[in-house]
Amino acid sequence: MTATLGAGRTWTDPTCPVARAVDLVGDRWSLLIVRDAMDGAATFTEFQQRLGIARNILADRLRKLVEHGILATSTAPGGKRHSYELTAAGADLFTAIVALRQWGERHAFADNESRSTLVDLEDRPIAELRPASRRGKPLSAATTRVRKVD
Repeated sequence: MTATLGAGRTWTDPTCPVARAVDLVGDRWSLLIVRDAMDGAATFTEFQQRLGIARNILADRLRKLVEHGILATSTAPGGKRHSYELTAAGADLFTAIVALRQWGERHAFADNESRSTLVDLEDRPIAELRPASRRGKPLSAATTRVRKVD
């Protein structure tokens, strides 16, 4: 599916994976829709109620997420409503959502401010994500570089 996401598109920065990802899911609502799909939302009404998003904006974002292969639709029993579910590409955004969540926990809340917590199925908070080399050595922007396309 990944190869088809780029077909016929005009990219902000054609050789940069970060720019392409932002072109596909970088607006506020798209990532929140993906987050809520990961949390069980599946219908237009569920997304609208959870997010409080205007119906026209939600319809546009759902259409784009389906068009880009991040969500798939099926017709609910009765044939009137669509159900949305994450594709493999959409589910693969889990690590990015967790990274954004953890950044938000560190930088977008005061120490005493209440917030939701992501926990595993045994109700334990998940470990902090940290990039590491293939040998397990911690990495940062100072210890990596981008190899540019010639």
